[in-house]
Order: sequence, then C-alpha cells, then structure tokens
Amino acid sequence: MSGRGGGGVVMAGVFVVLLPILFTFSYASPTVLSDLNAPKFRHSRLAKSALQRQTSNEELSELWTPLAHQGWKPCTESDAASTLPEKSEGYVQVFLDGGLNQQRMGICDAVVVAKILNATLVIPQLEVNPVWQDSSSFEDIFDVDHFINVLKDDISVVKELPDEFSWSTREYYGAAIRPTRIKTAPVHASANWYLENVSPVLQSYGIAAIAPFSHRLTFDNMPKYLQHLRCKVNFQALAFVPHIRHLGDAIINRLRYRNEENMVSDNYLREVTDLKPKQGAGKYAVLHLRFDKDMAAHSACDFGGGKAENLALAKYRQVIWGGRVINSQFTDEELRSQGRCPLTPEEVGLLLAALGFDNSTRLYLASHKVYGGERRVSALRSLFPLMDDKKSLASSEERALIKGKASLLAAVDYYVGMHSDIFVSASPGNMHNAMVGHRTYNNMKTIRPNMALLGQLFLNKTLTWPEFQQSVIEGHQNRQGQIRLRKPKQSLYTYPAPDCMCQA
Repeated sequence: MSGRGGGGVVMAGVFVVLLPILFTFSYASPTVLSDLNAPKFRHSRLAKSALQRQTSNEELSELWTPLAHQGWKPCTESDAASTLPEKSEGYVQVFLDGGLNQQRMGICDAVVVAKILNATLVIPQLEVNPVWQDSSSFEDIFDVDHFINVLKDDISVVKELPDEFSWSTREYYGAAIRPTRIKTAPVHASANWYLENVSPVLQSYGIAAIAPFSHRLTFDNMPKYLQHLRCKVNFQALAFVPHIRHLGDAIINRLRYRNEENMVSDNYLREVTDLKPKQGAGKYAVLHLRFDKDMAAHSACDFGGGKAENLALAKYRQVIWGGRVINSQFTDEELRSQGRCPLTPEEVGLLLAALGFDNSTRLYLASHKVYGGERRVSALRSLFPLMDDKKSLASSEERALIKGKASLLAAVDYYVGMHSDIFVSASPGNMHNAMVGHRTYNNMKTIRPNMALLGQLFLNKTLTWPEFQQSVIEGHQNRQGQIRLRKPKQSLYTYPAPDCMCQA
C-alpha cells in the first residue's frame, strides 16, 4: 500500500510539473507559439541582414507617399444607350460559384447580360463553396438595397421571383434537363451570343437560368456603355452590408491608432465615422499572403519542409485533383526562375524589408489559413512584429457574425485592404486581381511582386543584402500601382483603364 501510495505521490508530482507545459501547448497564443517554433529561415544570410536593417526617414517618407496623379480618373458615366428599357423581356437568373472575388466578377457580368437582353435580373444566387463550405448568400455579403438603387436607371433588379416562377430553383435544374436552363454559354461569350441563344428562351418562357455562368461574358468588342455598366457595378453598386463595414472600420481605427485601449473592444457596432487622417494617425499596409495548402500543392514547388512535406503535398495533389494536376516535370529551380512558385511568408518578409518597410510597420495579414501555420508565419513576424489580423484586432464577440464564413471573412479583409495606404499581394489570384483593379481605379499604391525576379534572387545563395536590396528596388519601381492599359482578352476588373477610366 505504501509503495503504491508513494508511486501515486510521485506521479502526482510529475503531473504538477508537466501541467504548465501541457497547458502551454494546449492554449498557446501566436506569440507563445512563435517562441516554441523559432523561425527557421531558408534564406538565413539575407534574413540576418534584414533583421538588422536600417531605413532612413527619407526612404520611409518616399515609401509611404501616395501615388502621384497619373492623368486618369474614374469614369463610369452612362449615355443614352444605358437608360432603363420600357418593357422587360423576362427574368434572368444566374448561379455563381467560386469565392468572394470570383462571385463579385460574376455579379458584374450578370448585370450586363441582363442589360443586353433587356431583362430583369434576379439577385444572383451564390453556390455553396465546395472548398470552404460557405453558404453565404448575396444578401449576407452585399447591401441589396444599395445595389438596386445604384442600378435603378440601368436595369430592373428584383430580390426574388414572382410566384408564377417560384418553381425556377437550383434544385429544379439539378433534377433533369430543363428548357429554361442555359448551360451551353461558352467562356467569354459575345453579346450577340446571348441575343441569339437566350432571347428566344425569354420570349418563350419569360425566364432563363444561366448556369454555369462564371467567365461567360467577353471583355472585348463590347459597346462602351456596357463596359461602363460593368465598372459601375463593381466600383459603385457592390457595397458590403453594414456589419462588415462597421467591423472593418473598427479594425482600421485600431491599426491607425494602435494602443492598448484601442486594440480590442466589445463595442465595435458604435459608428466609426471619422477615418480622415488626424494627429496621431498611423499608416498601415495590408498583406495578402495566399499561401494555403491548395496553392502550395498545385505549384509543385519545394518549400523547405523536406521529403516528408513533398510527399504529403504530392499525395494531396492526387487526392484533391486526381490526374488533372500531376507532379511537375520541371525542377524546383526551373519553376522558381520562371516565377511559378508562390512566395513563402519568409520570402514576402524579405521582399518588404528590401523595399524599405522597417520593423515599426503596421502590417495587417489578410489571408485564410496559411500552410504550415505559425511555424511559417513566425519568420515573417520576426521581421514585422507589429503584424495583426482579424483575430488579434477584434474580439470573439465582434467576429461572431462572420465566424466560419469564408466569404464574410474575405469581405472584411477586402474592406480593410481598400482603406490601406499600401496593399501587397504575394501571389496572383482572384483577390489579387480584384484588389489591384479596384485600387488602380482609385489611384492607390499597390505592390505587385516580380515573381520571376524574386525566384532567381532567392536561388542565388551568395547574394549579399545590398545586392539583393538593390535588385528588388530596381525590379519593383514600376510595380507599385502604375496605370497599365488593358490588353485584348485581359479582365477590366484587373485593368480598369481605359474601359472604366478617362484621361483627365
């Protein structure tokens, strides 16, 4: 008995000793995790210099100075052809898939298709996102009344179908072939295609449902008034619902006036109306990493996790995409030199440091789950300790309305990004395209990494910090928001000039 009792005492003592350690691992904050998983830099020579970097006041002033006027201004005025038709030819429905920014582009195109057809648009239905399992509706994300009001002189928009067409649902079209469903719209279809193929359906049935719809309207050879309408939807009609704007305003306020009293409040619903620069206001940059598991796996690049990580990513490719995405036939060096590897958080941090961002930079991380978690983010955090995100800047009560909703989370990031002094997108994608276009429209500074240049620089293991910094600065002089005119087949949502802008 005494032996067993003594053993129990020993075990109890061991448990008491281990309890703080177990508690630490179970409930560790990002700061604690940063200590436990000290950043392991792949580019250690550059990182060591970056951690010791010094940036002059002149360099900082130039970095944060807004873009000079470039001779272009927003231009979405209508002309006679964009007036509201006297009689609607019927109702147009679209079902949109993808994430927030892909859906946003689809909404803009749906308005234009309804205009082409002289039809009434039913508020687009957003499909459940298969990746994030997000069932957010148009009304959950965008201010419907604002949307309808802005477009009231261009097209008729209804929130739902009248009773006589209540049968026209996604389930109805999924059950069998239906004559009112248009499923043959080619990618980048012309205006004439819709007149020839959809108008007859409207005339026969009074309704047409177009699915799939994403990317089903051309960017080229469109009348000017239809291009202007696209721009009007994207830049004026699509406003987020009030609670997203209010949470975004609270986050922006905490970024600009960073202090303990202002960081996390349970009362963000109070109006935050004064966002104009005033004494004490700080500048902040938004970084969209876009370094999730899908991105890492799809690229077939090596991210320094060794054989185990490479095998795990190869298996993930096979499970998720089957034979459609195979292991690359190119070496990692070839992929990187071609700019085909997404930047890791560490590499993005080195890019920002080389461009002149110092360790006092207020950085907002606008990204979904980062592949590798805090272990990878910690390398970036060591370079930019004042890095925040939604979780650190808003309480759980404040985030309750957007919790688990990928589209609403992305909407908050979009809103904060559109109010930032500088936006940086680490890799091309839908968020990158939408933000670059919207900020170009507003003449705001937006840094686009030169992927091929950076890939080559990171492959050079003998490069000194001054050499790296000089190459980065020279390679990004014209990648900070300068106007780039849209070329044929390019999206006006990414390149708004000249379709959405006029020369001043």
